[in-house]
Amino acid sequence: MDTLFLLRPGFADPAYPGKTFYCWHCALVEGVLASRPEAAARLDVRRIAWPRPRREVVELIGEARQSLPVLVLAPGRRSEHATGEAGGRVFIDDIDALLRALTARYGFAEPHP
Repeated sequence: MDTLFLLRPGFADPAYPGKTFYCWHCALVEGVLASRPEAAARLDVRRIAWPRPRREVVELIGEARQSLPVLVLAPGRRSEHATGEAGGRVFIDDIDALLRALTARYGFAEPHP
């Protein structure tokens, strides 16, 4: 099963005291997932905390690739939308490529041009 990592909303950044944030790319993907729950159920969606190191991501694709959202493909799976490979796992961490992959692999609607 492919694994999709998203940031949990409502996180603090010490560089901006007193403020809380969400990742707008992750929020966009959350909206896409909500549009087809039956398709989203075919993904292992992990909503993780903002601070680094992001252990779960590091374990799969390495410390240098902790930016989210990221779709990590199941072992042995490939995609024309892949943006990289690390630790033997193919991943997609570009938002446009990730959205195209969700459409191609899981049948989500396409973004309107």
